[in-house]
Amino acid sequence: MPSPYNIDVQDQCTTCNRHKEGFFCHLAADSLETLDTLKFTSIYPKGSLLFVEGETPRGVFILCSGLVKLTTSSAEGRTLIVKIAQQGEILGASATLLGKPYEVSAETIEPVQVNFVKREDFLRFLATNSEVCLQTARQLSEKYHSAQLEIRSLGLSQTTSEKLANLLLNWCQRGEETPKGVRLSVLLTHEEIAQMIGTTRETVTRLLSDFKRRKLIDVKGSTFLIPMKENLEAMVSF
Repeated sequence: MPSPYNIDVQDQCTTCNRHKEGFFCHLAADSLETLDTLKFTSIYPKGSLLFVEGETPRGVFILCSGLVKLTTSSAEGRTLIVKIAQQGEILGASATLLGKPYEVSAETIEPVQVNFVKREDFLRFLATNSEVCLQTARQLSEKYHSAQLEIRSLGLSQTTSEKLANLLLNWCQRGEETPKGVRLSVLLTHEEIAQMIGTTRETVTRLLSDFKRRKLIDVKGSTFLIPMKENLEAMVSF
């Protein structure tokens, strides 16, 4: 199916030709066929809200392509990005299972393809398929593990420089290894990076300039190059 957002839309999970790395991508053929009958496929442009913190859960969103930021806000209007969701993740699963309001808001960082499954259909799918239950449990466990690491990073970091260094190191895990270092595609603004480490845009801009001066990173547009991860690792005290 052609898309105005240059996305290779995959309508059917059973015939998807993308690199399959999602939690539901490797289900048995009959499970994928059932999923195809339940889901609604949509394309969203950058800046779209999939769901909002505090909203009654309508169901789950399976992220098939693109990136989505998950945020939480205080009563004073401060925003914290708690995670950047990647291709293959299931969004809104915990709220849908518990029947409680979405605990975060989900906003697209770039054009995405999303498969939506209504809450009642998703719960029925889980109840009748142990494989789907296992994959959902795996995602929720990884979410918990990731949250613990994030708490550790924010709580034990001594300085904002350390928090930024740790964030860059985390991104390196999904970066491209090159002879010159690890190449990262960073689609976040300085404001959004600040929201990930609990600081201000001005501080992030100043720290990135300092990191470039010290040759810890090289930045060209949305491309970050980390010449030697060891230099950033030496800044992290935990």
